[in-house]
Parts: sequence; C-alpha cells; structure tokens
Amino acid sequence: MRPPGVDEVRFPVPLLEARLVRRYKRFLADVTLGDGTALTVHCPNTGSMLGCQTPGSRVWLSRSDNPKRKYAHTWELVELDGGVLVGINTGRSNALVREAIESGVIGEFAGYAEIRPEVRYGNENSRVDFLLSGHQVACYLEVKNVTAAVDEGIALFPDAVSVRGTRHLRELMATLGKGGQRAALCFCVQRADVREVRPADDIDADYGRTLREALAAGVQVIAYRAKLSPEAVVLAERIPVVCP
Repeated sequence: MRPPGVDEVRFPVPLLEARLVRRYKRFLADVTLGDGTALTVHCPNTGSMLGCQTPGSRVWLSRSDNPKRKYAHTWELVELDGGVLVGINTGRSNALVREAIESGVIGEFAGYAEIRPEVRYGNENSRVDFLLSGHQVACYLEVKNVTAAVDEGIALFPDAVSVRGTRHLRELMATLGKGGQRAALCFCVQRADVREVRPADDIDADYGRTLREALAAGVQVIAYRAKLSPEAVVLAERIPVVCP
C-alpha cells in the first residue's frame, strides 16, 4: 500500500531509453536505441506536442507483449533542455487522476464511492472521462493532459486547436444547467517545472473563451502537477489555474 498523500502510476517494467528521430502522422515516431537499432513506436498524443518533439531528444519507451499490436513500443517520456522530463502519454493522466481520487490525494473529490469511466452524456453525444457518484451530488469530471509550457513556469493548454476540448467545456456547462449535479475539469500537468496553468489563447482563442465561460458558470477547474522518472509518474501537488 502506498503512503497516504502519495499517488503514482508505476511502469510495470523498466523503460527503454532512446533518441528521437522524428514524430509524424500524429501517432507515430521514429527513434534510435543506444545500440543503433531503429524503431517506429506509437505516440499516444494527439496534440502538437509543442516543445516536446525536438529531434535528438532523449526519450523513454514502454513495451507491450500484445501480439496484435503493430508497434510494440510506446513513447512515454521526453527529456527537455535542463533535464526536465515531460510525460507525453495522455492516457497516463486519466489513470493518475483516478488513482489519486481513490486514494484521497485529490481532496476536491473525496467521498465518492463509485468512479465510472467513459460514460456517455450531454447534448453533443460526448463521453465524460469519469462520472463520480455515491456522495451528495454526482460529478462529471473531464481530465486534460498538459505538456506545453513557456517561460516563467507557465503551462499552457491546449497546444493545438482543440475542438473536442471546447465541446467538452460546453457539455460540462450544460450538465450544470440541469441542476443537482457537479461538473469539473482537472488539468494533469506531466512536468515538474511549472507553477501554474493558463489557457493558450494565442493557440486556441475559442477554447480560452469557453474556459472562462465555464468558470463563470460554476464548472470547477483545478490543476495538479506530476513529478516524473523512468520508474514512475507521481502526482505531486495542486497548482493554480490562472485566466487573466
């Protein structure tokens, strides 16, 4: 059992270190292992990966034994200048947040007895990341993985125009409008060198505008920062969401 107040997603086997050659077609990347072996790997990130796909960067890969997979390896981490590690696997954020809720690390969602993933809801035929129930009012929770950042420790979301992300904000607001329910958005920041999250207005002004509307409507918006290593991703602490 992990200690109280600490939550993590551990990699089941040691990650494999490599060097990035290029990322392309959104879901693919070419890398080179230390012995010179070239691999094509799965890239589990639909965003632009702003600042996280520089050729020559050190990266770490997980490996699946599933014989049905075309590419056995998955890109998990990248090292930026200064040794900063960034988690680019967006699927890890959902697992981190779920375990953090279950273990009480994210106190904002304490007391919910049931966590159901990928529940269909809303007016636009969406699926919410988690539906929390069994405590007071039900809570519809969206999780967004954050990897982009600029100077002065400011993390940005999204890193590319996100029609889907804006739709999710509209769905959360509509859920609140029905009454007797709670709606929330959690930014999971998979890098330890930032101190706050802001909407990337220069990249997606519509998302930034809708985020501010959601806040005004009563959608709870929070952010938690993770610490990363080739052994585990650890949910560390809450950081502010700033919408100037």
